[in-house]
Amino acid sequence: RRPPGYRLMKLLVLLVGWLLCPGVAAATPHWIGSWGASPEPPGPQAHSFSDQTVRQLVRISAGGDRVRLRISNAYGRRPLRIGSASVARLAGDGADLPGSLVPVTFSGRPGAIVRPGGTRLSDAVVMGAPALSRLSVSLYVRGQTGPCTCHAIAVEEAYVSPPGDFTRRPFTPVETLTSRAFLTGVEVRPARSGKVIVVLGDSLTDGFQSGLGADRRWPDRLAARLARERPDQAWGVVNAGISGNRLLGSGYGEAAPLRFGRDVLAVPGVAYVVVSLGLNDIRHSRIAGLPPPGVGDLVAADRRMIAQAHARGVRVIGATLTPFEGESAYSPGGEAVRQAVNRWIRDGGEVDGGADFDAAWRDPGHPSRIRADLQAGDWLHGNDAGYAALGDATGLSLFRSGRVSGRRD
Repeated sequence: RRPPGYRLMKLLVLLVGWLLCPGVAAATPHWIGSWGASPEPPGPQAHSFSDQTVRQLVRISAGGDRVRLRISNAYGRRPLRIGSASVARLAGDGADLPGSLVPVTFSGRPGAIVRPGGTRLSDAVVMGAPALSRLSVSLYVRGQTGPCTCHAIAVEEAYVSPPGDFTRRPFTPVETLTSRAFLTGVEVRPARSGKVIVVLGDSLTDGFQSGLGADRRWPDRLAARLARERPDQAWGVVNAGISGNRLLGSGYGEAAPLRFGRDVLAVPGVAYVVVSLGLNDIRHSRIAGLPPPGVGDLVAADRRMIAQAHARGVRVIGATLTPFEGESAYSPGGEAVRQAVNRWIRDGGEVDGGADFDAAWRDPGHPSRIRADLQAGDWLHGNDAGYAALGDATGLSLFRSGRVSGRRD
């Protein structure tokens, strides 16, 4: 039988311990997303692999002392058989840092089977991976994969081996890709507290026409600013852009509200989502010879995602739609819809903050056009300077280090 006052004494001991070590709870290790590439359904030119190793390069945002990989077979028609995997840090010249290569396991085994429609998370890999470091991830797949669950626009090269397991040795590529294959996430365990910003967007977020292998997408710029200017905690920036993606229709990836749970809310540590979508809905209606979409329909799609985010305590940052006069799908009616959506983002009071991409890109003398020095030649996408301007237009004051409530203050 416990003595009288036992419970009170136990509570006092716990309270004294907490007072003497106030940082213990905050320092508890946890996992956060540090890099991502949203999976897409295979298209007519989808890649497939047969007993080959695919080596892919990524730049993480937040750093940590442990790393794990997320592998997706979301759109596969047959089991994905991973024979082995490895990860290494890259030096400035793009080669693996000597001694940094570490084998990756899955539930303690060197390989794994990922069922059709499934996702598999690797075991933790003990390795120091500082913020903004570049990693090399190698996956050896056994047998025929069929059309892969890929991400079409990587703006980075991936290397395909001849037949065999080359996860721990160099090889001469038989093919070079500019897409992602099966790898959809890199997660880290930071040494201190961390939060994640997921950027849900289209080709502007994907970094289409930015410098190959240069990490010049605008979310890359945001990640670099956070690492430099907000070192109070680890900040993960996960890119969930899909080129061509829309709010109202699927085709280039599933419509944004349909993939919101998988690509945003399922990311560990997510505290904020930046939504940069809607321009493709306006453009595609013109391409299809239809009237522009209704402003109410676009806003309703945004509201669905806002409700999902707020229910999980995730704050929503709305990015205004950028100018596009001069592009082939421009129309005065579409411009009117763009302006109306931007007024709702700025003044509607339903998002938790705004990033004014329209103001960052518009030509002061011709506001329906992008400034000539910021566009990539098609009057729709940015060049490297244009994407840097979007990254700088995303104010760091939008992202706080404290508790996230999911409501506007």
